[in-house]
This record gives sequence, structure tokens and C-alpha cells, in this order.
Amino acid sequence: MKTHSRTELYRCDHCGKVYKQKKSLTEHLRSHTGHEVCPCDQCDKVFTTYTDLKRHQSSHSSERPHKCDTCGKSYKDKSHLNHHQRVHENNSFRFFTTYQQFKHHQSSHSSERPHKCDTCGKSYKRKSYRNLHQRMFSKHTCDQCGKAFTFKSNLNRHQRIHSGEKTFKCDHCGKAFNRKSDLTVHQQIHSRAKLFSCDQCGKAFNRISNLIRHKVVHTGVKKFKCDMCRKAFAQKEHLKRHQLVHSGEKPHTCDECGKSFNDSGHLSRHVLIHGEIKAYKCKQCGKTFTQRSDLTMHMQTHSRTELYRCDHCGKIYKQKNNLTEHLRSHTGHEVSYRCEQCGKAFTRRSDLTMHIKTHSRTEMYRCDHCGKIYKQKKYLIEHLRSHTGHEVCPCDQCGKVFTTYQQFKSHQISHSSERPHNCDTCGKSYKWKSHLNHHQRVHEKNSFRCDEKK
Repeated sequence: MKTHSRTELYRCDHCGKVYKQKKSLTEHLRSHTGHEVCPCDQCDKVFTTYTDLKRHQSSHSSERPHKCDTCGKSYKDKSHLNHHQRVHENNSFRFFTTYQQFKHHQSSHSSERPHKCDTCGKSYKRKSYRNLHQRMFSKHTCDQCGKAFTFKSNLNRHQRIHSGEKTFKCDHCGKAFNRKSDLTVHQQIHSRAKLFSCDQCGKAFNRISNLIRHKVVHTGVKKFKCDMCRKAFAQKEHLKRHQLVHSGEKPHTCDECGKSFNDSGHLSRHVLIHGEIKAYKCKQCGKTFTQRSDLTMHMQTHSRTELYRCDHCGKIYKQKNNLTEHLRSHTGHEVSYRCEQCGKAFTRRSDLTMHIKTHSRTEMYRCDHCGKIYKQKKYLIEHLRSHTGHEVCPCDQCGKVFTTYQQFKSHQISHSSERPHNCDTCGKSYKWKSHLNHHQRVHEKNSFRCDEKK
């Protein structure tokens, strides 16, 4: 997406989260390491240990301080020098235990390339290299859609899409997937253990530090104030989330449909919609849900107990006044807009207006820039020109509206099943080029460096 917005983005290598500012990434990385992190001043890469940073910084320098005493050759890294010096060991001769190994090694000193490709004529020193190269011309084609693959294993994996075969099954809930990577992502839902509970409200956390930070909410102390509107909050995270309302920034973007959120938790709940992962099952009727809060709300249909859900975080209360009190932790002030039909309360009139449509079943369209709401899409499109000064682009498939043609074309990919960007190493495919580039780093980590200069 940064190719469209021209904004530099910083991605966490541990969990994939993306940030607009390096300092935000640096602060986030502490959640993985538990201590300070080390950013590089020259290329903005961030490292979790000082040793990794120093080793990386040598890549920016032209110095080669590690010199071989035997031949004078120099290297940036001590490990590369150690690897090179093996050439001079054993009286400068290499020894082999079998004649085959000896003959195989001798070919590396020869300029001959006796193994030739019958298709394109390219020559190689070793037969194994020639065989690997010839796989390029051995295309495995799908009978149903015509897509071609270099390796038969990639074709087999692709054909599961057409057959509907789902060989990877979750041991916890029984849900099956046609790709192991999808199963791995799904299983994270079951592994989110929360061990530390708040004795006042029962909310659970997987870290004691998060519980301590949460307990400030119950003290009533609000020491974090917004410079724009002077609202006060009990937690710094709530202040940061609130300030996004003023800036309009939505840093958390869904890779599937391009929708953006100002809170990572909202994005996490939204992503489940695309994966159709329904891990929470009702024991009475068997109905399944993607979120625990949805299951809890559903259970009231069996118990006849009225429940009240927070639209910000999904938390559920049995009494309306408890929900009203809880909402202040998100907003920092009283709730003033209440629905006359169901009693739900909101801090902004626009949120109440959007909520009312659930009773009237009337489709409404909200402007992401200023929050104004329209009953017809054509009015929203006309209004958006006041922000952009030019024509806007609506999507015919889902109704989303974009202010630039580039954003519109990028979004349309989310409706397509095509994955045109293929990895030459393992055959894995992606919808977006940026996702392919990020994936290929996995193979770079497993590469080997040659000590000889060209």
C-alpha cells in the first residue's frame, strides 16, 4: 500500500504489524523482547540485541578489518575470514575420503561446463545444476483452470482449491483447511491463554503487566490528557486510541479487503470474517461463531436473559448501567446518545445514527473523512468530492468508495481469487507484490555466501 500513499511503513518481523513511524515499531518490539531494542541509524532496520545491530552495521561500511595472514585477503565479518582460512589449512590441500568426492570437487576448478540443457543450450559444471535448471521447462498444468506450475507438488496443492479437499484438521475444534498455513493461523485462537484475572471486573490477561495497567481503570485516576480537546483517560493506550479520532489515522489495515482501523483489536476481530473461522460453538443448538462475545450474546436466546454488549471492545454486561459505566473507559466522558428502541448508548450522534439502521434495515453510507452519513451511495460519492476536489471511484462489487484510481484498483484485487505473484524458490503465490517480497526474506536467511570475489 505504501506505493500508493508514498508513505514509508515499518513492519514487525515477529508478527507482521505495520507502523507509519519507526519509533512506534521500536516501542512495539519491546512487547516481543521484554527489553530495549536497537534501531540502525542508516537504514531504519531494528534489532532486538546490540550484537545483531553491530554485525548489521558492518554492511554499511566499506572497511574490511579482518585480514588473512596467509594470502592477504580481507573480510568485513570475522566468521567469513574463519571460513576462508580453511582453504589454507592442512598444508593448503583439501582431502577427500572417496575418489568420487575428489573428482566431484575437481570440477569446481575447471572452466568446463559439460552438462548442457537440451531445451535452451545453457551449460553447467555439474549435472545436478543442469537437472534443477531443466525443471523450468517441465510445466505442470491444472486441468480445470489452466494454471501452470514448475513443481508437481505445487500443482497438487493448488488442485485442492477445486476439489474442496481439506486435509489439515484442527485438533481442538475439528475445523479443516486445505493449507497448513491457514491451520496454523487458526490455531492461534485456541492458544491465547489468559492467566491473570482482575478481581474487580473479571477481565483476564495473558501478562501480569497488562493486568496492572488495566487496574488503573478502576481507581478513577485519569492522568493522560488530550492536547486537542482536554479529555482525560486512565491509560496511555486509551489516549493514543482517542487521538486517532482527531488525526483520522487508521494504521491497522486488513490485507484481504483493504479496510482500515484505528485499533489493532478491531482489525483482529474483522480479519476473522474473511477466514470464516468459527471456533466458538453453542452446546445447546450447535451454532458456531467467530468471536466468544457473539456466542455469549447468542446464549441469551436460550436463557431469556437480556445482555448488553460494548460496541468498542465486545465486552458483555448483564445490566445496562454497568455497560454505561464501562463505556467511559473508552471515551473519558458521559454517554449522551441513546437508542430509543433498544436502549444502547453511544458517545457520538453519528454512531447512534449508524446503529439505528439495524432496526430499520436501511443501508447507510458513512464518509471516512468526516463521519457524515448518507442514505444513498450517490450522495456519499458527491460529498467525497468536497474532500478530494476530483471524481471518486466506487467499487461495483461491495459498494466501497475510493478517492484515487490506484486505491480502487488495489482494492479490486481483494475480490479476485487470482494470485499472480509467484515465488521462484518454493512456488507459493500471493495477491500483492509486497507480500511476495516480504515472503522471499525467508529464503534469504537460508542462503550461503561465497568468499571468492567475482
